[in-house]
Amino acid sequence: MNAARARASLRGWGGVGAMAVVCALALAFVLLLPLTQPHGGGDGAVGVGGPGVATGSPARADDCEDSKAQKETLSPSGADGPTIDAIKARTGARRKLIVGVDQNSYHWGYRNPNKEDAELEGFDIDLVHRIAQDILGDPNAVQFKAIPTSQRIPAIQDGRVDMVVRTMTITCDRLGQVAFSAPYFKTGQTVLASKSSPIKGYDKTLAGKKICTATGSTAYAKLDADQKAGRLVSSADIHHTVPNQLDCLVRLQLGEVDAVVTDGALAASQAAQDPTVALKGAAFTTEYYGVAMKKDADDLVRRVNRILVDYRASGWQSSYDKWLSATLGEDSTPSKPPAPEYLRNS
Repeated sequence: MNAARARASLRGWGGVGAMAVVCALALAFVLLLPLTQPHGGGDGAVGVGGPGVATGSPARADDCEDSKAQKETLSPSGADGPTIDAIKARTGARRKLIVGVDQNSYHWGYRNPNKEDAELEGFDIDLVHRIAQDILGDPNAVQFKAIPTSQRIPAIQDGRVDMVVRTMTITCDRLGQVAFSAPYFKTGQTVLASKSSPIKGYDKTLAGKKICTATGSTAYAKLDADQKAGRLVSSADIHHTVPNQLDCLVRLQLGEVDAVVTDGALAASQAAQDPTVALKGAAFTTEYYGVAMKKDADDLVRRVNRILVDYRASGWQSSYDKWLSATLGEDSTPSKPPAPEYLRNS
C-alpha cells in the first residue's frame, strides 16, 4: 500500500465525500443485518450468505441483441396481477415494497451520514418512492435492502426483494435471468483514475495497469470480452474485482489499482466525492439502467413501465436537477433514456 498516496487522497476528499465512504464502511455490517436473518414473516428476506453469486455463463434471452436489449420489455398497464396482489396482501408493518438498492453510490443510492437516521437518498431512491406511492399509496411504504453489485440478480431470483433499483444496466445476458422495465437512464462505461495518472482513457495507456471493476458488472464483462478479442491491450490487468463498486474507488485511493472502469454516471459522482480523481476520456459504450424484477412478474413489470411513463413526464427531470446536475451537467439530454419501445410479448 502506498501510505503517502492514501493519506493525500483521503485529505482531498473533504466534507461529505470522506464522511460518506467512512460511514458506509463503518455501518456496512449493521445495515446489512436484515439480510442475514432467516426467511419468514412474508417479507421475502433470506440470508445473503445462502445463495451465492451465480456461476457459469447465464442464458441469454432468445433473439436478443445487446444494442436493443432495452426494448425487450412489456407494454405498460395499470392492472393488478398475482405479483402485485401478493405485495398488497402484506399486513401491518410488513405491507411494504421490498427493494434492493445501493447505499454507497453518492447521489444515486446513498446513506447520508449528515441526516437523521442516515436515511437513503438519491436518484434511484426517488424512483423507488414513486413506485411505492403508485402500488401501495404511500411513498414511504418501502423496505430497503442493501444489495452488493454481485447479489442483484440472486436477490431477485431468490425472492429476497420484489425488485432492484440500483444503477443496473439492461443486457441480453441479464434478460435471460430477470425481467427489466423500460430504461430510465442512459449512460456508458468510463475510465476513472488519478488526475496525475498518465492514463488517458480506454486505450493503450491502460497497458500494464491494474483495473478495478465490480463482480458481476457490465464493466468487467466488457473488459473481459474486449481483451479476448484484442480490443483491449493484453497487458492490462483486469482481475481486480470487488463486491461493491465503491470499493474500487477506495482501492484506487489506496494505490492498490491504477484505474476503475464503471458507468460514467457513477464515475462522475465518485469524482465529486474525491477531487484527486477524474474521468479519463469519453464513454466507450452506451448503456441503459432499468428496474429489474422476476422473469415471471409480468404484472409488476407492466405496472412499473406505466409508472415510468408518468415519471419521465413529471418527476425525472426534477430528480436529475437535484441529484445529478452538479456532476453530469445541467443539460440532462445525454442522460435521458430514449422513447420506450415494448417488444416483449410475454
